[in-house]
Amino acid sequence: MARSTKADKARQLNAAHAMLQNNVSLPDAMQRLAREFGLSERQAYRYLEEAQKLDRPVEVSEATVPITLKLPLSTARILRAYARNSGLTIGAIVTRALAAFLSTQRRHG
Repeated sequence: MARSTKADKARQLNAAHAMLQNNVSLPDAMQRLAREFGLSERQAYRYLEEAQKLDRPVEVSEATVPITLKLPLSTARILRAYARNSGLTIGAIVTRALAAFLSTQRRHG
């Protein structure tokens, strides 16, 4: 059986959250989650337990692909320090920065 991706886990957690918000009983929700996502009842119950702690659905992230970047040493140090202090991953920081930069380029070119 293939492992779930982060996006799969987010979808399963959101489905559990929606069922709880719609007052589906725990046993029914557990069986529905297990059937819908091909989970064991034990794993479905874990998603329901985690979903009970949520205030709102979680974000389903887009699939990612690895890339290699070559940066000047000083830039890499600044990036690592920023990641450490902000609690964000380097990938999240680079993604946000590139998205902001590329959105300005679309307007100008």
